[in-house]
This record gives sequence, C-alpha cells and structure tokens, in this order.
Amino acid sequence: MLTSNSPLYQKRIAVAMSGGVDSSVTAALLLQAGAKVEGVFMRLAQPEVDRHQQRAAAVAAHLGIGLTVLDLAPAFQTQVLQPFIRAYFAGLTPNPCVFCNRLIKFGLLLETMLERRADFLATGHYARLTAAGEFQGPALRRGLDPRKDQSYFLCRLQAAHLGRILFPLGEKRKSEVYELAAALGLSGRHGSESQDVCFLGEGSVADFLTAEARRQGIAEGREGRIVSVDGRDLGRHRGVHCYTVGQRRGLGIPDATPYYVVALDVAANRVVVGKPEDLSRPTIRLADLNWLVSPPPPLPARFAVQLRHRHQPVPALVAPTADGTILLTFDQPQRAPAPGQYAALYHDDQLLAGGEVIPA
Repeated sequence: MLTSNSPLYQKRIAVAMSGGVDSSVTAALLLQAGAKVEGVFMRLAQPEVDRHQQRAAAVAAHLGIGLTVLDLAPAFQTQVLQPFIRAYFAGLTPNPCVFCNRLIKFGLLLETMLERRADFLATGHYARLTAAGEFQGPALRRGLDPRKDQSYFLCRLQAAHLGRILFPLGEKRKSEVYELAAALGLSGRHGSESQDVCFLGEGSVADFLTAEARRQGIAEGREGRIVSVDGRDLGRHRGVHCYTVGQRRGLGIPDATPYYVVALDVAANRVVVGKPEDLSRPTIRLADLNWLVSPPPPLPARFAVQLRHRHQPVPALVAPTADGTILLTFDQPQRAPAPGQYAALYHDDQLLAGGEVIPA
C-alpha cells in the first residue's frame, strides 16, 4: 500500500472515477498516501450515465474529495464510436477500449487535467508502471492479478505520457480490492464492476450495430450469402457486421463438425466459413506499430505476442517489411487472428508495443 512517505505526498492527482469499486479504491489509496486527490467523472456514451455519475459523486463525498464532471461525449462520438462503427461495417474487428484509452482517457482527459495543474492522472486499471528495466523510460507491465490484467488494452498509449500516469491497483488482486473497499467503508457506495464496452449496456455488439445501420441508413447492413472457403453456398447471413473471424455460434449451418467464420468479404457482402484448420495463420501483418519504449528495440527481434485480451501470449519473430508494415511469424500457427484487432508485444511482463492486425 502507498504510504505518506511516498513521492506522491502532497501531489495533485486526478482520479478517473466511474462509480465502480476499482476507481473508488484507487482514490482512497491515494488519499492514504497523502496526495491531494480530485475525482473526475467522464460523461461518454454510457447507458444510465446519470446513475453512474451519482455513484461517483457519492463515493467522492464519502472520501471528502471534489468531483469534476467532464462532458467528453462529443469527442468520444467522433474519435471512438464512429471509427468503431465504420470499422465493423468494413469487415474489421476493432477494439473500442484500445481506441478510448489512447484518445480519450489517456489522451483528452489526461491533457485536460494536466492543463488544470494536476501532477498525475490515476485510474483503476490492473497494470503496473515501474522504473526502467531493460529499456529506457517508465516500464508498463502486466498487473499482478493474471485474471484481471488490463495491460493489453493500453498498448496504444503514448510513451511520453507514462510518466504522468498512476495505476495504484497494479500490485493488487481483485479480492484484495474488494476487501479494501469494505475496510474503507465503500461497500454499498460503489457500483458493480465496469463493463468491457461501456456504451453497449445489456445488448450485444451485433444488436448495437444493427440499430446503428437502421438509424444511419447504412446499406452494408443488408443480408447476404454465407459461403464455404471453396465457394459453396451454405446459407444466408444477417449482415457482415454481425460476424467476426473465429465466430462459431449463430451461423445456422448444420454439419457433422462446426463451421467457423474464416473471412468477411465486404465487397461481395459474403461471410466465408470453414473448419478449424482453415482458421490457423502462421503469419500476420501489423500496421502503425506504437512503441511504449523509446528508443524502440531494433528489428527483427523475438517477442511474446498477445492477439486478444484473453489470448495466451505466444512467441513470434517480429520483422519490418518493405511496405512499412510489420510481419509477425509465429512459432506455431495461431487461431483466428482477426483484421482490426490489436496485437500487443511483450518482453517478459513488460508491454512494449501494439499494432493493428491488417488483412493479409
């Protein structure tokens, strides 16, 4: 636990508060360290945003700190939500949390609070920031709790910002956080655990996108054909945006062994399906690789690669190509890497970089 002898004593720290347990305990821990804490609530596109704001205000009042409310909904709409929608209708599988962390939470919010003379921005992410190890600058590392580690979602952060960010929960397990909440009198004041995609509410991505297609009159939301990898007509789909590479459920194609989505052909409005062996890829390409260390290590080099939040990192050779993209060659072929997702590169537990998976 942080102590009043820490370097954070009397520092001005803005804490992004959602009304949930993690951000609430984050604020309390920093107060215990003797920091000057101010809560900040972001109004984005959350369902029942007023209720979440009221919970954050109740926690702030209990802790005796102020709460600033920032309406970042317009920026969230243009920088996160619209690119997310466009990407899905282009046959990609984007990660809005990666967008939001880079552009909103550790972009616009961080910059706003620094302009208001905060020394740091703290959040309830389960990740760790330590002094430089093998690479120069602050090291962004996995959270101690492997089940809650959220470092993958931070793979697009700017290296220059790491020195102004705090993750007080990175050394803790989720069970400890709940125990701390109870000991600090926060039980019953904070809300339930935050959702992975804050703007979805109780609905699915497909439901959200279908409603957006109808609202915006997006032609790409139309039905089309499901075909096999060898071109056989197997059925009809509800709209390419309703499917992702690797998906098995909801295809409605009876067979002795299940079919999986192998590719999304937006130009022909087709969903291409195949068997498990059709999903394996020995290589992928990345665009716009973002390094969290400066200077970045020379390539080619070998790193552990994580393709999704719940994906077990695997070794791969990472090499530049003549067209400016990055080629990843896996030691063993990987199942269903989807264009639009992010691949995060790690050295041991340190997050080094993240880039977008692009079509082969």
